[in-house]
Amino acid sequence: MSDVLARPDLSRTHDDDAHWWRQAAVYQIYPRSFADADGDGLGDLRGIRSRVPYLQGLGIDAVWLSPFYPSALADGGYDVDDYRDVDPRLGTLADFDALVAALHEAGIRVVIDIVPNHTSDRHEWFREALAAPRGSAARARYVFRDGLGPDGSLPPADWTSAFGGPAWEPVGDGQWYLHYFATEQPDLNWDNREVRDDFLRTLRFWSDRGVDGFRIDVAHGLAKRLDDELPDQATLDALPRDGAHPLWDRDEVHEIYAEWRRVFDEYSPPRTAVAEAWVESHRRPRYASVEGLGQAFNFDLLEAPFDAAEFRRIVDANLALAADSGSSTTWVLSNHDVVRHATRYGLPEPAVPGEKHGAAWLLSGGTTPALDRERGLRRARAATLFVLALPGSAYLYQGEELGLQEVADIPASERQDPAYFRNPGVDIGRDGCRVPLPWSTDGASFGFGADGAHLPQPDWFGEFAAEAQDEDPASTLALYRRALALRRDLQGAEELEWVPTAEPDVVHFRRPGGWEVVANFGTEPVALPEGSVLVASGDLGDGVLPAETTAWLRR
Repeated sequence: MSDVLARPDLSRTHDDDAHWWRQAAVYQIYPRSFADADGDGLGDLRGIRSRVPYLQGLGIDAVWLSPFYPSALADGGYDVDDYRDVDPRLGTLADFDALVAALHEAGIRVVIDIVPNHTSDRHEWFREALAAPRGSAARARYVFRDGLGPDGSLPPADWTSAFGGPAWEPVGDGQWYLHYFATEQPDLNWDNREVRDDFLRTLRFWSDRGVDGFRIDVAHGLAKRLDDELPDQATLDALPRDGAHPLWDRDEVHEIYAEWRRVFDEYSPPRTAVAEAWVESHRRPRYASVEGLGQAFNFDLLEAPFDAAEFRRIVDANLALAADSGSSTTWVLSNHDVVRHATRYGLPEPAVPGEKHGAAWLLSGGTTPALDRERGLRRARAATLFVLALPGSAYLYQGEELGLQEVADIPASERQDPAYFRNPGVDIGRDGCRVPLPWSTDGASFGFGADGAHLPQPDWFGEFAAEAQDEDPASTLALYRRALALRRDLQGAEELEWVPTAEPDVVHFRRPGGWEVVANFGTEPVALPEGSVLVASGDLGDGVLPAETTAWLRR
């Protein structure tokens, strides 16, 4: 691999910077698919540690680790058996401590996933609840309700889970428990003081081990208000998300996060958090407030078409929301739940309004509609360079720096996502963006591990391997390294100034310090403004910015 870039030693300096996260580049690692040190086909913590030089050379500011806790993997690790331990297949707490130390030594901070809406059905609390009678303290930690009908054999409501199928599961004594996600993920009762206190212990447990921040899964779902008579699904769907919905984005959820903030502020520097909150945009600032979690994900660009006007509208709207909260905004193009953006941008926009981009293509096994891989990657590079220039935090997903495409043709027998099994023929699941990374151009698992990978890797992965791109100055990996290094060097105040353009498909803005960004979203080349080119997402002509290309300039 290329020489590692010089980085600060966080063991000496990170206590002095309480605001490191405001314009950080954060790299999401899905631990089971990043690197496998013990050769069992499943990524692990020692595998991640072995790749710290790669992460340091990439130039990121922080790593976000998706769940690494003990889990049956009913939902890729988001079904947590124990919030204060490591899955033995991934390592030990000692391995975690060593990984944190290695990342900190490399100047990289550590963010971990917290999954507070639900436990797994193997969690000791839930096993105790199943063994206890109705009305017990053990069941009061979860959302249990009596079934309908004379013997309680009917569910309390006709609700549908996010993964398809019923959201209520019987336990055999006339009671049912709520699981908004997989059956193996029973929802916790956050009105219960014991639940709240246990999560405060969890936050301190990991903060004491050196964790710098937390990503909060389903942050908008913790507070619930379920009356004796539950609404049916149609009524539930029609209720406004205005702070009083029975399940989502209730105002009371912020009482929980105010307690969390007090814990974060016990540390120096304060621990950070970012909310995964799928809420109306005007309600997002409260999650990101200094009294709450401090930051909230903005998924607007992830869901947007590759369009100049739409990108500009989204940037304006989210910078305004960030100003309302006193936080910085976040920019995301890919993550562990969506089709990779190099693939989305190579597909036509969905024909059905509201349909997830790439969903139909996945269901076809990657055959229909036709995927233009070259165009998808060209647009992905342009969009990424645009995002990395914006004020705020950029969240990157493992493998996007290699230009990886989504893997569509995973055999049914090797799929793992519960969404696929609960919705046959409707939802193909998220396995395609979770396929283990290719590190080398050949071998049993392209360098992922010594003995295969837990999800099958396609033959074309070798072309995208880190090894294949490492010394190629035109590679996507080289583009990310160059852009991330410049981003750090050029970083200034969290503001931008739009520069008028005569072309409707061109977006041009200026950042403090005298550097500018020009992005051509159109299909025809345009004149490149004057200035020295710092980095570009593609080859530039003489005085020309090609179609679907972004460039950074200094006047």
